[in-house]
Amino acid sequence: MIEVDLSALDEALESGAPVIDVREADEYAQVRVPGVTLIPLSEFVARVGEIPDADVVYVICAVGGRSLQAAEYLNGRGINAVSVAGGTSAWLQSGRPVETG
Repeated sequence: MIEVDLSALDEALESGAPVIDVREADEYAQVRVPGVTLIPLSEFVARVGEIPDADVVYVICAVGGRSLQAAEYLNGRGINAVSVAGGTSAWLQSGRPVETG
């Protein structure tokens, strides 16, 4: 399973699992899921060492394309990673809380 839905992300956030946002800094500043860590896809390979050890690493982007690429990359490196289907757009449309700035 490489993709998860928003309810799985809710549970991950509640449990303190790492959630990596792979959008660019300007997108992150506009709106983001509270508690995510920004590692832009453009810097991802160089910064992969910053990803914390965890049973599962959750990866999110705007709609799911970039996060799927990042999750596949992490899985190829032996890190159990999943992409959040629908991404930040789905989170925002669902009415869940967001952060800006």
